Amino acid sequence: MRFGVAMKNLALASSMLFAGCSKHDELGLAYQGETRAENVKLLVDETWTDAGGNRQVKQEIFSEVFQIIDEAEQFVLIDFFLMNEFLYEPGPGLTNLSREFADKIIAKKAADPGVAITFISDPVNTVYGSIESPLFSAMEAAGVNVVWTDHNPMRDSNRLYSVGWRIFAKPFGVSPGNVLVNPMGEGRISARSMMKLLNFKANHRKVVVTEKTLLITSANPHSGSSAHWNVALRVDGAGMKMACESESAILKMSGAKPFDISQVNDGKSEAGYRLELLTERRIRERVLGLLDAAEPGERVDLAMFYLSHKDVIQALINAQKRGADVRVILDPAKDAFGRIKNGIPNRQSAKRLTDAGIALRWADTHGEQCHVKMLYVEHADETATLLLGSCNYTRRNMDDYNAECNLAVTVPNMHDCAVRARETFDRWWSNPDERFFTTEYATYADPSVRRRLRAWMMERTGLSTF
Repeated sequence: MRFGVAMKNLALASSMLFAGCSKHDELGLAYQGETRAENVKLLVDETWTDAGGNRQVKQEIFSEVFQIIDEAEQFVLIDFFLMNEFLYEPGPGLTNLSREFADKIIAKKAADPGVAITFISDPVNTVYGSIESPLFSAMEAAGVNVVWTDHNPMRDSNRLYSVGWRIFAKPFGVSPGNVLVNPMGEGRISARSMMKLLNFKANHRKVVVTEKTLLITSANPHSGSSAHWNVALRVDGAGMKMACESESAILKMSGAKPFDISQVNDGKSEAGYRLELLTERRIRERVLGLLDAAEPGERVDLAMFYLSHKDVIQALINAQKRGADVRVILDPAKDAFGRIKNGIPNRQSAKRLTDAGIALRWADTHGEQCHVKMLYVEHADETATLLLGSCNYTRRNMDDYNAECNLAVTVPNMHDCAVRARETFDRWWSNPDERFFTTEYATYADPSVRRRLRAWMMERTGLSTF
């Protein structure tokens, strides 16, 4: 029987190797939806150091998420990539956010048992079947419908590795084990789980939706990430149906029942602002469209955790050449939960941008990450578009490999959402009142040709985690 399964996977892997996965659209991914919304709010989590070098944290996102959950009367549909306590150690600005979040969900289910709660997540939280998650087990025991994303139908970004994995390892599944050290924290894992991890594939979305509210963010309810910089858009009374439709694709792909869209009534207003929900490559298409349309004197601000997509980098350079006012803030790619990274791919992307004359600053991180994925573009008609969510600007995130979800809202320049986006970016850029958010490009400049070639190879082959 396993031989037959292996032969089936051989045929599938061969077709993917030579033609790529043609089923992505059939899965319902690469979603694009549009509606009108009146009540849109930008939320910001930020971390800085004061004049004494002490880390300071101001956070808004998860207090609003908790409020949204409390207010739900019919359903709560959640999709978060990362929620575990691996590598969490209490420290300045850090909280055990994963446990707080699980406790909130369990308390909601106990207080309002009639509210249906579905929690979609990524098997990275069990290290691909090797280590049971006590948080998800507790939620499941409380009556929460926990759905683990099935990556197997998704395209393989690490194709050189994944073809062999599909033929020789996938038929045997995953299981607990103690052969290898857990790369994410304490404990040990099986060799089969490690082999699945090396596909470097994820449901990377961060979505909360109820019958009343939609929230899309770059933040995870992850204890080790609880001091990260992040942003979110909260929309009340609109967009919920789009989110439920896009999440139904993940549910169906993972063998779960798609969401009953009939439960959702957006209460759409024709007088509201343009609101777009975008997943996977639709995000890339919208980003490139915004950058390609940027004209002389128009403002383009980008704050990004990972930047390496060649088309986006070129579009930023082209916008700068046309006379747009382009500024970029990047994470220096040096911190990862107590481990030191080598700056790839951001320092190599930054060199290309600065060589083209684009103004760039680094997030001045001290253990945390600038986990923001936010693009703000002003238009000649005195409107502005704010685009944010889970999607890093990399090949894996933008080219139909990961599952991603972003929101874009287009509002007048003086709308609270646009004003706050500008003020936030300006604050990070200029370090006012002895609050130090960013540092100059020279701090982490990397001219190494060897690392530039390495970054290029990792991006093109998929042999990387970004």
